[in-house]
Amino acid sequence: MPEHYTTEKEPTKIEGAKAPYPVFYTWGTPNGLKVTILAELLGIDYYVYPVDISKNIQKEPWYLNFNANGRIPSLGYVEKDGSVTYVNESAAILLFLTDKYDKERKFSFEPGTSLYYEELEWLFFQMAGLGPMKGQFHWFSRNAPKDELAINRYYNETFRLIGVLEERLKKNGTGYLVSDHITIADIVSVPWLRNNGLGTYEQDIKKYTNVFAWIQRVLKIPAVQRGLKVPK
Repeated sequence: MPEHYTTEKEPTKIEGAKAPYPVFYTWGTPNGLKVTILAELLGIDYYVYPVDISKNIQKEPWYLNFNANGRIPSLGYVEKDGSVTYVNESAAILLFLTDKYDKERKFSFEPGTSLYYEELEWLFFQMAGLGPMKGQFHWFSRNAPKDELAINRYYNETFRLIGVLEERLKKNGTGYLVSDHITIADIVSVPWLRNNGLGTYEQDIKKYTNVFAWIQRVLKIPAVQRGLKVPK
């Protein structure tokens, strides 16, 4: 079982840490959970620097120095010589981690293969569609002044996209989006689709039987359960 270490010190200069090693600047949001889920599945040791987004830590100058967009998660990969490679955007981090650690391609696919491009398709689907639309639904439901037009717009678009996932899972027929096992194509979306008690979402998603079964299947994996608890 992998080990993860939470640090509040400068995480790319941890005394006693044996390079190379990854440091995740992250928080317990759907985007942040993607990378800790994958790290747990890969069985790698890693460090976590909690970035409390409610305190706008991600907007502080030191963070913007390597992540101009001021969002989590970020990855600092400390090389053997002490130099640091920074990677931002959750899907890019997933691809970096699989290239570094998933040599047997248990959770990803070999670049250049047809399955690799299917994997990319569903990564971009989440980043460009499902995440932004579900995020807007969250915002207008929880944080913004009541606006039924906006809530309905983003709710309906979220479920249109869930319908796309439903058809894909039905067509693929394996219980996963690509091939017949969990990969980053699944990891990128499942944290966004967990039940959250907003409006009728919890009941409505159960109508998409393939999607609902897929979510439950992924969430039951022990490594996924561990990843969902990081950072505490």
